[in-house]
Amino acid sequence: MGILNVTPDSFSDGGRFARRDSALAKAEQMSRDGAAIIDVGGESTRPGAQAVGAAEEIDRVLPVIEALCHVTDVPVSIDTSKAEVMREAVAAGAAMINDVRALREEGALEAAAGLGRPVCLMHMQGAPRTMQRDPAYLDVVAEVIEFLEDRRDACVAAGIDAADIVLDPGFGFGKSAAHNVELLANLRQLSALGQPLLAGMSRKSTLGVLTGREVDERLPASIAAAVIAALNGADIVRVHDVAETVDAMRIVAAVRETEAKQ
Repeated sequence: MGILNVTPDSFSDGGRFARRDSALAKAEQMSRDGAAIIDVGGESTRPGAQAVGAAEEIDRVLPVIEALCHVTDVPVSIDTSKAEVMREAVAAGAAMINDVRALREEGALEAAAGLGRPVCLMHMQGAPRTMQRDPAYLDVVAEVIEFLEDRRDACVAAGIDAADIVLDPGFGFGKSAAHNVELLANLRQLSALGQPLLAGMSRKSTLGVLTGREVDERLPASIAAAVIAALNGADIVRVHDVAETVDAMRIVAAVRETEAKQ
């Protein structure tokens, strides 16, 4: 899953793809590089990010989604928590809903159920503006699993097909570096929930803590995290650097294929 932030304030590439033409050029490049999904977001969810109204978010993402659906066959995902944005994005051609709040905002669950698109439910402790202020868990793996299981069950009860639900442990969302490493090491435990797993660690602060590198210097660490996630059960990796990660995933696929034959 290639990340396309059409925002002025995302932590890694804020402002670079806020204009329609630059966003389309980036999306087309990700498509050529082998992205299987392009995830379009119009509201930053980095720590300390300010909230954006539905109308402004729609204005940011809709022209990009409409144009993308005409120039590429790669499915487009809408990264949003707002019911209004979900409806407009799907009407414009979005094939998936990716929600960091796991459809807990007002009307979001009902909207997603009515739209009939696959959904990705993410765990987050707190809210983007405050989530990194001393996050605490008794058992981060068990608590994330419990949350995701509850949200999956709520979605199924609302009429969403279990086969259309992807789960995301939410690396970096209300979690310390130690929490993120523990989740990555134990990611396979989430597979017991029986849903596809998405992992997104690309360029995140945990990688900076572990390597001492700034955001634009974290490519090797991002690839290492993606490879570990894939080997530990992730079905989708959400990344900024598509071409390099696709190469890494080809190695993972070759190893898995060989293991399956043994």
